[in-house]
Amino acid sequence: MDKRRLFVAIFIDEDKVRCAGPGENLRIRLSGVEEEEISSGFVLSSVANSIPAVTEFVAQLAILELLDNAIFTAGYKAVLHIHSVVEECEIIELLHQIDPKTRKPMKKKVLFVKNGANVVCRIQVNSMICVEKFSDFPQLGRFTLRSEGKTVAVGKVTAL
Repeated sequence: MDKRRLFVAIFIDEDKVRCAGPGENLRIRLSGVEEEEISSGFVLSSVANSIPAVTEFVAQLAILELLDNAIFTAGYKAVLHIHSVVEECEIIELLHQIDPKTRKPMKKKVLFVKNGANVVCRIQVNSMICVEKFSDFPQLGRFTLRSEGKTVAVGKVTAL
């Protein structure tokens, strides 16, 4: 089958467009594919340079404001918002805290962090999601962590 014949249209909001750039939120129409088969969070990429799908990644987080009586440590659960994906996640391990003055990793092992801290940690999600390292592709590498409707942290993916 001719691959060019599968493509029907690209929409940004309600406007039909001829092309779109990296990081754009799109709605696409393909022949032979029902609209219900394409979900929010799907990522369109080149076959030659496909985007990694992972269930775990390393990230640097800036803790903004934890909920009352919450401790940010391994086992902390939140909702990850990355590009158009919304997925439950869990902090698997705190790797190290970032010194606010030098912006370098602290040598002391960290068990938990408080509001205002910067920390590098491993995050795990339940389903495969498409992400990139922030340094490679910022639009697919930055995210927020939310809990009970409140943003508790912002972060960037540092390793897959």
